[in-house]
Amino acid sequence: MDEHRARLERAERFLDEAKKAAAEGRYRQRWHFMPQAGWMNDPNGLIFFKGEYHLFYQFNPYAPVWGAMHWGHATSPDLVHWNHLPIALAPSEPYDDFERGGCFSGSAVDDGGRLTLIYTGTAESGGSSVQTQCLASSGNGIDFWKYSGNPVIGHFPADGSADFRDPKVWKHDGSWYAVIGSSQDGRGKALLYRSADLKAWEYRGVLAQSDGDLGTMWECPDIFPIGDKYVLMFSPMGLGDRKTVYLVGDLDYGTGKFHRETMGEVDWGCEYYAPQTLADGSGRRIVLGWQNGWDWMPWWRDFGPTREEGWCGSLAMPRTVELEGDGRLAFSPAKELESLRGNRLHLEDFSYGASGRELEAGDGKSFELEVEFDRSGTTAETVGLMLRCSEKHRTLVLLDLKNRELVFDRSASGRQAGGVRRCRAELKGGTVSLRVFVDSCSVEVFTDGGRTVMSNNIYPDDGDTGIRLVCGGGGARVKSLRCWELGPSR
Repeated sequence: MDEHRARLERAERFLDEAKKAAAEGRYRQRWHFMPQAGWMNDPNGLIFFKGEYHLFYQFNPYAPVWGAMHWGHATSPDLVHWNHLPIALAPSEPYDDFERGGCFSGSAVDDGGRLTLIYTGTAESGGSSVQTQCLASSGNGIDFWKYSGNPVIGHFPADGSADFRDPKVWKHDGSWYAVIGSSQDGRGKALLYRSADLKAWEYRGVLAQSDGDLGTMWECPDIFPIGDKYVLMFSPMGLGDRKTVYLVGDLDYGTGKFHRETMGEVDWGCEYYAPQTLADGSGRRIVLGWQNGWDWMPWWRDFGPTREEGWCGSLAMPRTVELEGDGRLAFSPAKELESLRGNRLHLEDFSYGASGRELEAGDGKSFELEVEFDRSGTTAETVGLMLRCSEKHRTLVLLDLKNRELVFDRSASGRQAGGVRRCRAELKGGTVSLRVFVDSCSVEVFTDGGRTVMSNNIYPDDGDTGIRLVCGGGGARVKSLRCWELGPSR
């Protein structure tokens, strides 16, 4: 047995025991994808392959904290119900066996019927990480073998840096292309490579880079066609609240340059990072992101409340990506999520005042709620929802009509870092709406027809199950309200 097989089997044995205890955790999500136990971060290798969705992800099966990265693996017929498969990659070779690295993020392609993974291997030199690009492939879509010629890209180029990771690979006009995240002189970059066979790669140059306004390092870059344009998406380091930027523009394959026209945010939340997309069998573009983040975890110094339950990390819901006429992107929950809907509440044309109005949705811990406010009948400056509330805790999701902002207040939500997150919102027209999805420890919010999105985690107590319409500075008029209890998906 080779070393990779041995490492995989050892990890699986450990996971078989760890998942029994983790399954009982009170914060475990009911319908979001998450590991059976241990730690997860970036989604990797999203692909629709032979009629199934394949999801890989950064994974530490040995503890609910970041560690030497493996690749977890799951498949789904519908993006909602997932089947956990054996771990796909484990650190095992001189180029990917660094204890503070492992098999970093990457992507997956169909190479003549073989499911092939392209990932960043991390080695050690002088206590630092050496990042190179590597291949592994599978004939059955389950068991992966690392390429004997790894690494296939063994060094960063002169206009890159040692931060050289997260390859996203695609095919165009018979050639393979890869975009790799990097940096230089404190500015994030996306580097472009081309290959005929996924093994020998030619460096084409800097695809795009920060002009000083888009962060110091571009992690997990993704580029894809949509309509008659291309989208370049990445997670910039050093850009404050902005965690998931997208650029819309044109890609010139002749020069290897991306020319940006518009810019926006995939998600304004504290916990949405490293999104990756795939094209499915129906031509949709689907995006999945890691619903967690790095900023607040050092505050806890233990990677958060779920560590006590033997797990940490989940993915945000699958969303479709659409290009609108003004060059902006809109993100909508995948329709397959409707299969989770249970009991429904439907109300129309009513008003409420400063005391608010109580609502019900199952047990108050897992639901979808959509409310449309009538601006002509609303005098309040803020309208919205109080979620997972009790006398002790509450989470507020508000539309600030006066300042045209989406506001998420989790300063009294429970066991987490707290704070208030705000972002600009368009809030145009005679009606404005909020669409909110709540799971055991997460809240995802959509407004402006999906052009403004915010995802955050919360850790309330079991008894925090209240739901209430709220407003401030006047009264509110609701045109329509629909609510469903959701899940579970397992």
